[in-house]
Amino acid sequence: MKKIILSMVAVLALSTANAQDKKESKGFGFSEGDIYVGGMLKYNNEKNDNGTTSVTTSSSTIAPEAGYFLTDKFAITLGVALGNTDNGTTKTKTFGANVGGRYYFLNMGERFKTYTNFGLGFGSDDNGGNGADKTNTFSIGGGLGINYFVTSNLAIDFQLSNVIGYSSEKTGDFKTNSIDVNANVFNNFFGSTASFGLIYKL
Repeated sequence: MKKIILSMVAVLALSTANAQDKKESKGFGFSEGDIYVGGMLKYNNEKNDNGTTSVTTSSSTIAPEAGYFLTDKFAITLGVALGNTDNGTTKTKTFGANVGGRYYFLNMGERFKTYTNFGLGFGSDDNGGNGADKTNTFSIGGGLGINYFVTSNLAIDFQLSNVIGYSSEKTGDFKTNSIDVNANVFNNFFGSTASFGLIYKL
Protein backbone atom coordinates (compact mmCIF):
# COMPACT_ATOMS: atom_id res chain seq x y z
CA MET A 1 0.00 0.00 0.00
CA LYS A 2 2.81 2.35 0.94
CA LYS A 3 4.50 1.65 -2.40
CA ILE A 4 1.29 2.45 -4.27
CA ILE A 5 0.88 5.74 -2.41
CA LEU A 6 4.51 6.65 -3.04
CA SER A 7 4.11 5.81 -6.73
CA MET A 8 0.99 7.99 -6.99
CA VAL A 9 2.82 10.87 -5.27
CA ALA A 10 5.76 10.44 -7.64
CA VAL A 11 3.47 10.45 -10.70
CA LEU A 12 1.64 13.55 -9.41
CA ALA A 13 4.93 15.33 -8.74
CA LEU A 14 6.26 14.51 -12.21
CA SER A 15 2.99 15.65 -13.84
CA THR A 16 3.07 18.93 -11.93
CA ALA A 17 6.72 19.50 -12.80
CA ASN A 18 6.02 18.71 -16.46
CA ALA A 19 3.10 21.15 -16.55
CA GLN A 20 5.26 23.82 -14.91
CA ASP A 21 8.06 23.20 -17.42
CA LYS A 22 5.60 23.61 -20.29
CA LYS A 23 4.29 26.82 -18.78
CA GLU A 24 7.77 28.21 -18.30
CA SER A 25 8.87 27.08 -21.76
CA LYS A 26 6.33 29.50 -23.24
CA GLY A 27 8.39 32.28 -21.70
CA PHE A 28 7.67 35.76 -22.97
CA GLY A 29 5.22 36.08 -25.82
CA PHE A 30 1.94 34.60 -27.02
CA SER A 31 0.54 31.23 -28.01
CA GLU A 32 -2.53 30.00 -29.86
CA GLY A 33 -5.62 30.52 -27.73
CA ASP A 34 -4.14 33.35 -25.63
CA ILE A 35 -6.28 36.38 -24.86
CA TYR A 36 -4.95 39.80 -23.98
CA VAL A 37 -6.62 42.95 -22.68
CA GLY A 38 -5.13 46.39 -22.48
CA GLY A 39 -5.29 49.82 -23.95
CA MET A 40 -4.11 53.38 -23.73
CA LEU A 41 -4.93 56.41 -21.62
CA LYS A 42 -3.96 59.87 -22.85
CA TYR A 43 -4.29 63.28 -21.21
CA ASN A 44 -3.11 66.66 -22.43
CA ASN A 45 -3.43 70.15 -20.96
CA GLU A 46 -2.28 73.10 -23.05
CA LYS A 47 -2.39 76.82 -22.28
CA ASN A 48 -2.17 79.50 -24.99
CA ASP A 49 -1.62 83.11 -23.87
CA ASN A 50 -1.21 85.90 -26.43
CA GLY A 51 -1.00 88.68 -23.86
CA THR A 52 -4.67 89.68 -23.96
CA THR A 53 -6.48 86.38 -23.81
CA SER A 54 -5.63 83.05 -22.27
CA VAL A 55 -7.15 79.77 -23.38
CA THR A 56 -6.55 76.46 -21.67
CA THR A 57 -7.47 73.32 -23.61
CA SER A 58 -7.58 69.93 -21.97
CA SER A 59 -8.16 66.63 -23.75
CA SER A 60 -8.34 63.02 -22.65
CA THR A 61 -8.75 59.71 -24.43
CA ILE A 62 -9.31 56.20 -23.10
CA ALA A 63 -8.91 53.36 -25.58
CA PRO A 64 -9.35 49.79 -24.31
CA GLU A 65 -8.53 46.85 -26.61
CA ALA A 66 -8.72 43.06 -26.54
CA GLY A 67 -7.17 40.39 -28.75
CA TYR A 68 -7.50 36.66 -29.33
CA PHE A 69 -4.70 34.58 -30.86
CA LEU A 70 -5.81 32.24 -33.63
CA THR A 71 -2.20 31.04 -33.99
CA ASP A 72 1.03 31.64 -32.10
CA LYS A 73 1.66 34.73 -34.24
CA PHE A 74 -1.71 36.10 -35.38
CA ALA A 75 -4.43 37.71 -33.26
CA ILE A 76 -7.75 39.33 -34.10
CA THR A 77 -8.35 42.57 -32.21
CA LEU A 78 -11.28 44.72 -31.15
CA GLY A 79 -11.09 48.15 -29.53
CA VAL A 80 -12.99 51.33 -28.74
CA ALA A 81 -11.88 54.91 -28.03
CA LEU A 82 -13.67 57.59 -26.02
CA GLY A 83 -12.39 61.15 -26.03
CA ASN A 84 -13.22 64.56 -24.56
CA THR A 85 -11.85 68.02 -25.34
CA ASP A 86 -12.66 71.18 -23.35
CA ASN A 87 -11.33 74.68 -24.08
CA GLY A 88 -13.47 76.49 -21.51
CA THR A 89 -16.24 77.41 -23.92
CA THR A 90 -16.70 74.32 -26.08
CA LYS A 91 -16.78 70.69 -25.06
CA THR A 92 -16.28 68.07 -27.76
CA LYS A 93 -16.90 64.35 -27.43
CA THR A 94 -15.52 61.69 -29.76
CA PHE A 95 -16.20 57.99 -30.14
CA GLY A 96 -14.40 55.38 -32.18
CA ALA A 97 -14.34 51.63 -32.71
CA ASN A 98 -11.93 49.42 -34.60
CA VAL A 99 -11.53 45.81 -35.62
CA GLY A 100 -8.34 44.35 -37.01
CA GLY A 101 -5.42 42.05 -36.44
CA ARG A 102 -1.81 41.75 -35.30
CA TYR A 103 0.89 39.58 -36.80
CA TYR A 104 4.05 39.00 -34.75
CA PHE A 105 6.92 38.46 -37.15
CA LEU A 106 10.17 39.17 -35.31
CA ASN A 107 11.63 38.53 -31.85
CA MET A 108 14.23 41.09 -30.87
CA GLY A 109 15.65 39.21 -27.93
CA GLU A 110 13.65 37.32 -25.34
CA ARG A 111 11.35 40.14 -24.22
CA PHE A 112 10.94 42.31 -27.34
CA LYS A 113 8.27 41.15 -29.82
CA THR A 114 7.72 43.10 -33.05
CA TYR A 115 4.40 43.08 -34.86
CA THR A 116 2.52 44.63 -37.75
CA ASN A 117 -1.07 45.69 -37.18
CA PHE A 118 -3.93 46.58 -39.49
CA GLY A 119 -7.58 47.40 -39.07
CA LEU A 120 -10.81 49.16 -39.93
CA GLY A 121 -11.93 52.13 -37.86
CA PHE A 122 -15.23 53.95 -37.44
CA GLY A 123 -15.80 57.11 -35.44
CA SER A 124 -17.86 60.20 -34.75
CA ASP A 125 -17.19 63.69 -33.40
CA ASP A 126 -20.03 65.88 -32.11
CA ASN A 127 -18.02 69.07 -32.93
CA GLY A 128 -19.03 70.67 -29.65
CA GLY A 129 -22.75 70.08 -30.08
CA ASN A 130 -24.82 73.28 -30.21
CA GLY A 131 -26.64 72.08 -33.31
CA ALA A 132 -23.45 71.55 -35.31
CA ASP A 133 -23.31 68.64 -37.72
CA LYS A 134 -21.44 65.60 -36.45
CA THR A 135 -18.32 64.41 -38.23
CA ASN A 136 -18.33 60.72 -39.12
CA THR A 137 -15.08 59.00 -40.00
CA PHE A 138 -13.98 55.76 -41.62
CA SER A 139 -10.39 54.61 -41.85
CA ILE A 140 -8.18 51.73 -42.96
CA GLY A 141 -4.62 51.54 -41.77
CA GLY A 142 -1.58 49.46 -41.09
CA GLY A 143 1.50 50.05 -39.00
CA LEU A 144 4.19 48.63 -36.77
CA GLY A 145 4.53 48.02 -33.06
CA ILE A 146 6.72 46.51 -30.36
CA ASN A 147 5.85 44.74 -27.12
CA TYR A 148 8.27 44.68 -24.22
CA PHE A 149 7.39 41.99 -21.69
CA VAL A 150 7.97 43.23 -18.15
CA THR A 151 6.73 39.86 -16.88
CA SER A 152 5.46 36.79 -18.73
CA ASN A 153 1.94 38.29 -18.60
CA LEU A 154 2.42 42.07 -18.58
CA ALA A 155 3.86 43.98 -21.53
CA ILE A 156 4.39 47.59 -22.57
CA ASP A 157 2.76 48.14 -25.95
CA PHE A 158 4.54 50.69 -28.12
CA GLN A 159 2.61 51.41 -31.33
CA LEU A 160 4.76 53.13 -33.93
CA SER A 161 3.71 55.51 -36.67
CA ASN A 162 1.34 54.15 -39.30
CA VAL A 163 3.00 53.00 -42.50
CA ILE A 164 -0.06 53.34 -44.71
CA GLY A 165 -3.58 54.59 -44.18
CA TYR A 166 -6.79 55.79 -45.80
CA SER A 167 -9.39 57.96 -44.11
CA SER A 168 -12.73 59.48 -45.03
CA GLU A 169 -14.55 62.23 -43.09
CA LYS A 170 -18.05 63.55 -43.63
CA THR A 171 -19.60 66.58 -41.90
CA GLY A 172 -23.05 67.36 -43.25
CA ASP A 173 -22.65 67.52 -47.03
CA PHE A 174 -18.91 68.14 -46.85
CA LYS A 175 -16.69 65.10 -47.38
CA THR A 176 -12.91 64.66 -47.46
CA ASN A 177 -10.72 61.68 -48.32
CA SER A 178 -7.02 61.22 -47.72
CA ILE A 179 -4.33 58.60 -48.30
CA ASP A 180 -1.15 58.58 -46.24
CA VAL A 181 2.01 56.61 -46.97
CA ASN A 182 4.71 57.09 -44.36
CA ALA A 183 7.81 55.56 -45.92
CA ASN A 184 9.97 57.46 -43.41
CA VAL A 185 8.59 55.43 -40.51
CA PHE A 186 11.64 53.13 -40.64
CA ASN A 187 13.89 56.14 -39.99
CA ASN A 188 11.64 57.75 -37.40
CA PHE A 189 10.05 55.13 -35.15
CA PHE A 190 9.34 57.78 -32.52
CA GLY A 191 7.13 59.96 -34.70
CA SER A 192 4.39 62.22 -33.38
CA THR A 193 1.73 59.53 -33.85
CA ALA A 194 3.55 56.94 -31.75
CA SER A 195 1.87 55.97 -28.49
CA PHE A 196 2.35 53.82 -25.41
CA GLY A 197 -0.02 51.42 -23.69
CA LEU A 198 -0.16 48.30 -21.54
CA ILE A 199 -1.44 44.82 -22.34
CA TYR A 200 -2.05 41.92 -19.99
CA LYS A 201 -2.11 38.30 -21.14
CA LEU A 202 -4.89 36.38 -19.41
